[in-house]
Amino acid sequence: MIRYIKGEYLYYDKGAIVVETSGGIGFRIHVSDTSPLLTAREGDTISVYTYLQVKEDGMSLFGFENEDGLKLFEMLISVNGVGPKAGLAIMSLGTPNQIRASIAAKDAAAISRAQGVGKKTAERVILELSEKISMDPFGDAIMPDVGGAVVTAASGERAEAIIALTTLGYTKKEAEAAIGSVADEGISAEEYIKKALKYLM
Repeated sequence: MIRYIKGEYLYYDKGAIVVETSGGIGFRIHVSDTSPLLTAREGDTISVYTYLQVKEDGMSLFGFENEDGLKLFEMLISVNGVGPKAGLAIMSLGTPNQIRASIAAKDAAAISRAQGVGKKTAERVILELSEKISMDPFGDAIMPDVGGAVVTAASGERAEAIIALTTLGYTKKEAEAAIGSVADEGISAEEYIKKALKYLM
């Protein structure tokens, strides 16, 4: 299985990039419309994390700037009815963290904006992945004691708020610390965010 390719960026080709390896082999790799890989110039050396789709009538490569993007893509295509093309369309909506935030917030309308992804498919993505997305970046670790509040990072509204803060430009560590400073329990993700922003300011 082709999992990683490093080589020279040759050109853009209808939703894909062509990368030539040191062995002289050129790979055509499908990328999302917002992929940072598209900022490369001809002749640049780039690294691409790839997913190989094997079908009866051929093989296709889908590429991402890093393992984070690849991991999210593989989660998306694990949903029944979401193939690699639809998964790539969803990936074109924004950064991996922005997409995770939409899924964690159960915003089906945002996901359905992806080309070729209807409302029912978007709702299926939300249903199957919202809890996994909330849990995934933070695991079951205990966040540090901040202002006397020790918080389990894995759960619901707090996790959604942390993801939302990272999409605003804060680091994961800053977001975790800010949400950990909120002692209140049982409030909405929006309330956590408001209180956390006061801490960050």
